[in-house]
Amino acid sequence: MHLLGPYLLLLLEHLAFSDSNKWSFEHPATLYAWEGACVWIPCTYRIPKADAQVDRLVVFHNHEYDGTTKRYVGTVLYNSTVDWKSPSQQRRVRFLGDSKKNCTLSIESLSVNDSGQLGLRMMTKDDKWMETVNLSISKSPFPPRIQLPLELQESQTVTVTCLLNFTCFGYDIELRWVLEGLPFTPASSTISSSPTTQTVSTKSQIDFKPEWTHHGKNLTCQVWHSAKVLSEETVQLNVKHPPKGVTTVIESPTPIREGDSVTLRCRYNSSNPTVTRYEWSPQHLWNEPSHEVMKIQNVAWDTPPISCSACNQWCSPASPIDLDVQYTPKEVKVLQISSLSEIHAGNQVRLQCHFSKSHPEEVHFFWKKNGSLLEAKGRELNFDSVSPEDAGNYSCLVKNSIGQSASEAWRLQVLYAPRRLWVSITPGDRVMEGRKAALTCESDANPPISQYTWFDWNNQDLQHSGQTLSLDPVKVEHSGSYWCKGVNQLGEGESPPSTLTIYYSPETIGRRTTMGIGICLAILILVIWGVKLQQNWKRTRSQQGPQENSNGRSFFVRNKKVRRTLLSEGPHSLGCYNPMMEDGTNYATLRFPETDTPRTGGTGPSETQGSLPNNEDTVTYSVVQKCHVLSQGDYENVAPNLPEDDGIHYSELVHFGTGERPRAPEDVDYVTLKH
Repeated sequence: MHLLGPYLLLLLEHLAFSDSNKWSFEHPATLYAWEGACVWIPCTYRIPKADAQVDRLVVFHNHEYDGTTKRYVGTVLYNSTVDWKSPSQQRRVRFLGDSKKNCTLSIESLSVNDSGQLGLRMMTKDDKWMETVNLSISKSPFPPRIQLPLELQESQTVTVTCLLNFTCFGYDIELRWVLEGLPFTPASSTISSSPTTQTVSTKSQIDFKPEWTHHGKNLTCQVWHSAKVLSEETVQLNVKHPPKGVTTVIESPTPIREGDSVTLRCRYNSSNPTVTRYEWSPQHLWNEPSHEVMKIQNVAWDTPPISCSACNQWCSPASPIDLDVQYTPKEVKVLQISSLSEIHAGNQVRLQCHFSKSHPEEVHFFWKKNGSLLEAKGRELNFDSVSPEDAGNYSCLVKNSIGQSASEAWRLQVLYAPRRLWVSITPGDRVMEGRKAALTCESDANPPISQYTWFDWNNQDLQHSGQTLSLDPVKVEHSGSYWCKGVNQLGEGESPPSTLTIYYSPETIGRRTTMGIGICLAILILVIWGVKLQQNWKRTRSQQGPQENSNGRSFFVRNKKVRRTLLSEGPHSLGCYNPMMEDGTNYATLRFPETDTPRTGGTGPSETQGSLPNNEDTVTYSVVQKCHVLSQGDYENVAPNLPEDDGIHYSELVHFGTGERPRAPEDVDYVTLKH
C-alpha cells in the first residue's frame, strides 16, 4: 500500500498536466440554416494558460491540414489581426467574441455552398488550436419539428412543442399553430429563441387538453418570416379516448308488441383505440355473449329500458332506450264495491273490473258468468236486487288493440233460506222388498241446510235428522209417501211428498201364490160339498115339502149363524142382507097373493085355507130390487132407474102346496128393511 502511493500521485499529476494543456470549446456541433438566411454560432472557449489570450483568429471553410507545410489550408472566411480588426468587416462573417473566452460568430447571406465544416484556428503567443463546427445550409427553409407526448388522452393536459433548429438575430422568425386549417392559439403558449452553446433553436410550446373531437385532426406548426410561411410541419393527433356517441338502435319494426322478437344494435361515432367488446344492460335479460347486435326473443311486456356499452380500454354506456312494448291489460281482477260481508238475496251488489296497466290505454270491458259471455260491457256490473240465480263465478275481460286479458273467477255467494226441496229415491221409487232404499232430501239453500226432519204419509215425524233416510231392508209396509223439511240460519223449506212403492219379491209371490192356490182348492172342495149338500137338501125338502108347507103360501131362508127375531110379517115383503152388521141375520118372509078366502091361522098345516087352483105348475114371479146403501147399516129398496138387466133380480118360486094358485097382480110391492 505504501509502494502504490507515490505512483498514484505521479499518475494524477500527469493527467492533470495533460488536461491543462488542452483547449476546451463549447458550441453546437451542427448549425442549420437555409439559403438567404443567416446563422448565429454561439461559442465559448478556455485557453490552457490562465494568463494567455488569443492573438489571431482565422475561420476556414472546409479546411485541411497540409503535412508538408505543417499548416491548415482552405477557404478563409475570416482572418483577424492582432487588434481584432477585421479586414473584411463589411463581409458576411462577423466575429462577436473576445480574446479570452467568447468565440461567437455570425454569418449572413448564406448559400447552399456554405454547408460543410467551419474551422476556427485560434492562436496565442505560445499555443494554437483548431476547432471544427459543422454547418448545414439547405436550399429552402427546413420545417420545424413538432414534439408530442407519447400518448394523448382526452381531457388530460399536455404540452406540445414546435421546434425549429434555427435562430439568428436580425432575421425575424415566428412560429404559428394551425389546427385542421384554422388558427389555433391555446390559452397557454410560449415562443422563445435560445442560441446557446448547446443548441440554436426557436420553439413554441402550447399547453392544452385534447378533446376526443381532436382525434385524427391535423395540427400544424408554421414558420413565418416577412408575413409569409417559410415552412411548416403537420402531425395528426392521436387522442386516446373512450368510445363516443354510443347509442342503442332498434332495428326491428315498430311498434313492438309483447312476444315479438326485437333486434338491437350498439353504435358509436368514434373510439381510440377501436372498440373490442360490447356490454348490454340489464344483464339478467339474456345469457348470450356480448356482441354488437343483440336479439331478444319473445320480448316481455315489462322489459326495462335497455342500454349498451362500447368498450376499448374504457367503456362508454349509451343512454337507455325504452322499447315501448305494447301489451294486453295486466293484473285484471274483479272487485266488490260494497261493504257487505255477507250478501243476502235482495241485497244490492256492485262489481267492478279492475286492471293495473294497459298499453295502449284504450280498453273495452266484457263480463262472463260461469264461462258464458254476458251482455253487460261496462266496467261495472250492478245487481239492484240480487237473487240466488245470480250466484256464480264471475270474471271480467279487458281488451285493447293488442289482445285481451281475463281475471280469475270471483265467486258471488248469495245467502238464502231453503227452497225447492224434493225427495230423491235411490235406486228408484219402485223397490223390491228386502232390499235397501235411500231417500235423500235434496235442497237449494245457502248456507246449506243444518237440520232435516222426515215425515211419512201420515205426517208422522220419523225422528230422523239426517239428509238421507235409509230403509234397510225395505218392507211392503214402507210403501207410501215421504216428505222432508230443511232448516238453515235464514229460514226453512218443505218438499212435496214423493211416493215409494215396495213390491213383493219373487219368493213372497211364490209363497202367496201357493197359498192362494191352496185356498182356492179348499174353497172349490167346499163348494162342491156345498152343492152336493144343497142337492141332497133339495131332494129332502122336495119330499117333505107337502107336509111342512102344505098351504103353499110362504117359506123363509135360514141363516146358519145366529137367528134373529122375525120382523113384522106383512104381505108382499122383501128384505136385503146388510154385511156391515156383526153376525146378524136378516131375513124376510115372502108371502104370495091371497086367495079369495082370507087366511086366519098360523103357518101350521092345521090352519084352514081357501081353495087353490089345481094347476101345480103355476109360476109366481117376485121382483127383488137391488139394495142401495143410504148410510152405514141402512138399506133401501128403490125403483130401478137403470136398464132392466142391471137392477132387477128375480127368482122362480115353485108352488110347494096343492091346488091352483091365483095369478099375482102385475104391480110390485116394495118394503124397506132395516136391521
